[in-house]
Amino acid sequence: MRFLSSIFFIILSLCSFRNIEVKELEYNIMEGEFWWMGLSSVGHKTPYDSQAKITFNLWGNNFGNQAQPLLLSNKGRYIWSENPLKIEFDYGKLKVSVKDGHIVSGSSGNNLKSAFKYAVKHFFPPNQLLPEALMFTQPQYNTWIELTYDQNEADILEYAQSIIDQGYPPGVLMIDDNWQEDYGVWTFSKKRFSNPKKMIERLHEMGFKVMMWVCPFVSPDSEVSRSLEEKGLLIQDPSFNTDLSSKNTTSIIRWWNGASACLDLSNPESRLWFKEQLDHLVEEYKVDGFKFDAGDADFYVEDIVTYTKGSPNDQTAYFAMLGLDYPLNEFRASWKMAGLPLAQRLRDKEHKWEDLRKLIPDMMSQSMMGYAYTCPDMIGGGEFKSFLNLSNVDEELIVRSAQVHALMPMMQFSVAPWRVLSEENNKICRQAAHLHASMGDYILKLAVEASISGEPIVKPLDYVFPALGYEMVKDQFVLGEEYVVAPVVEKGGRSRDVILPPGKWESDLGVVYDGGRTITIDVPLNRLPFFKKMQ
Repeated sequence: MRFLSSIFFIILSLCSFRNIEVKELEYNIMEGEFWWMGLSSVGHKTPYDSQAKITFNLWGNNFGNQAQPLLLSNKGRYIWSENPLKIEFDYGKLKVSVKDGHIVSGSSGNNLKSAFKYAVKHFFPPNQLLPEALMFTQPQYNTWIELTYDQNEADILEYAQSIIDQGYPPGVLMIDDNWQEDYGVWTFSKKRFSNPKKMIERLHEMGFKVMMWVCPFVSPDSEVSRSLEEKGLLIQDPSFNTDLSSKNTTSIIRWWNGASACLDLSNPESRLWFKEQLDHLVEEYKVDGFKFDAGDADFYVEDIVTYTKGSPNDQTAYFAMLGLDYPLNEFRASWKMAGLPLAQRLRDKEHKWEDLRKLIPDMMSQSMMGYAYTCPDMIGGGEFKSFLNLSNVDEELIVRSAQVHALMPMMQFSVAPWRVLSEENNKICRQAAHLHASMGDYILKLAVEASISGEPIVKPLDYVFPALGYEMVKDQFVLGEEYVVAPVVEKGGRSRDVILPPGKWESDLGVVYDGGRTITIDVPLNRLPFFKKMQ
């Protein structure tokens, strides 16, 4: 039996199997086979092998982050569907099914890279366009942690000026939720902004490009809500009337900011209305782009009526498509958008070491889903409640988080390091920001290559160096194919083991190492270890 299994694997290595199209399939997980799956929010749990016992259903659920109907194996196998998958790992069995449509499966080559390249070519080829270059070359700054629901002109300008005064490089400034009059009323609040046009002009003079937070929700019982309901542009409640040609009652959807009506983005007229609101901000106030939030598929799983029938995931995709008109964009929830020029951020993480350890594997998971233009969560965590009591702030965690971000495709600050850190630790974060800026041209070069080939920017070691036993390495990553980056993600860590693949590698300190082995290095708090492959 072992001989026959070996013959099968040799055949698998030499050729690509013809695609099989079915509604459900079952695989025996091979010895030494690992599977990466299209859910970035569980990237830290992947890849899965024959010991895994877990089930995911992507229908109506993107699990708070990017989702993709894709599985890839380090043995060259791939699974894809245009529709949401149900995925079950059951102690050596992999079972996949779809509610609608069919599954495409097969193999290409004998490793993760060959399977990924096949998927890119046949399922989500890149369109040769990029998000705004500044998102890669300079840090991003989000006003959320500092201002939360009190986004206002004076404090936004103060935050931006502090960035400059503290010696951080200017980049993209994101003005977060509650700058607007109301959900669905996408104009600056007159109570909090006396001259928003002048404010944005001043931010531009400081060297920032400005993004505004937006969402698909509309506050009910408002003039805008009544107007949109009259035009049939909101999601409807079928318990009242399912005939979209007549007046319907709007469905009220619960989300983290309460209960709201929601645009039916399957309706082209709804998308046009939303685009007109965004274009007005661009034309009137010179806004540079938008942070698109709250597009999660699980908001649409209830019994609702929409203009076009489809899965709840389709609403997430329609929302993401709006970003294609604005090169400066960001998405946290996404469905089947690989290969497109959309910036994808990891979901909000808490201010704790357990969540810091998720950043690298979750980012590598995004890459293996085909999302190349990616950003970890806000430095130190994106849950604002973590920073309400400064006595709970872990300075070491923020520093190590900034170092994880520094050599990622994008890095994003929100909590102000100079407010919560000692002068010395603030200096280390500033150094991380300048390291990212100094590597900006190289990172942008990788992004341009990704827009043509689909090749990810951040990669697991097994992708670049297959069949060497690196499948479960989750605290290192490869930037491009030249740099192995090994941040510290453990509290109190002042040394760490680093796996160096075969070849010669020069460290950030100028020390040259022979690869093909594991080394132990000292990592004081002010050091981010990385190693460049020597020619």
